[in-house]
Amino acid sequence: MKILVTGGAGFIGSHLCERLIAEGHEVIALDDLSTGKKAFLAPLAEHPNFTFVHGSGLDRSLLNEVMEGCEAVFHLAAVLGVKNTVENPLKVIEGNIDVTRNVLELAFPRKIKVIFSSTSEVYGKNELLPFHENSSRVLGPTTKNRWCYATAKALDEHMCFAYADKGLPVTVLRYFNTYGPRATSTQYGGVVPKFIAAALKDKPITVYGDGSQTRCFTFVDDNVTGTMLSLDRKVDHHVLNIGNDHSISINQLAVKIKEMTGSQSTIIHVPYEKAYGIGYEDTPNRMPDLTKTKKLLNYVPTIGIDEGLKRTIEWYRAGITWPREE
Repeated sequence: MKILVTGGAGFIGSHLCERLIAEGHEVIALDDLSTGKKAFLAPLAEHPNFTFVHGSGLDRSLLNEVMEGCEAVFHLAAVLGVKNTVENPLKVIEGNIDVTRNVLELAFPRKIKVIFSSTSEVYGKNELLPFHENSSRVLGPTTKNRWCYATAKALDEHMCFAYADKGLPVTVLRYFNTYGPRATSTQYGGVVPKFIAAALKDKPITVYGDGSQTRCFTFVDDNVTGTMLSLDRKVDHHVLNIGNDHSISINQLAVKIKEMTGSQSTIIHVPYEKAYGIGYEDTPNRMPDLTKTKKLLNYVPTIGIDEGLKRTIEWYRAGITWPREE
């Protein structure tokens, strides 16, 4: 199968490209390298079934060209990260919505299957756990930039299902806190790479808020497995949670990473207001209900937090792509 991966040089995208190639597909990776790294695709550079295209999905002509002959598009390209959400909401809104619209509009006349990577952020601050795919979305006011990413991704989902109603094969995946090798703190913005980078340099591990907030972290290999399974046409017109349902607090995560790295770092707590400005709201707890995903795709995450962190720390220790932080 000929497949396009937007955001193919990114953290998750590069792992997905490797898995697709390993399973015999022809892959085109499109990435503007604003956050992705061509080095992540180095193992595929000489493979006859792999092509890298430097460009953006905002370039409609280029996107139309690379989609020619494709049977599926994994649309992972996105503008994400708390810093972008708070400081540059227009970049987040336009960068997500405009590219997704281009992908769907160009896929529709060719009936190319689209697998859209959404986010658990769309559930907002709903306190009813675990989140199932029909859970209500609870967001803060539109005057708070913090919610623009969740809103943009939700609108993307609405567009996906609007095209699905018109006959386009579409599957929406909601990712839950993916981590692993290649997730750098400067590129992806996740808490795991930030904690590991600090711990390995014996710098303070900074926890925002009181650290009691909980998350379910998904190792990238499990994420890619669920993403690959979604090629199955029986999940067309479905939204699915992709994650791990093992919960851990941010305080526990910080301690675990400090211990696993043998770090001399201290663990410090910084108020959200100091990090992101007055009025920032966080989601206290986030956990996926995987019932639907397990039933339709037989998806079961297999890599626990200890094994996943071990592999991620090993990658950082190898110094492949150290995030440079002040």
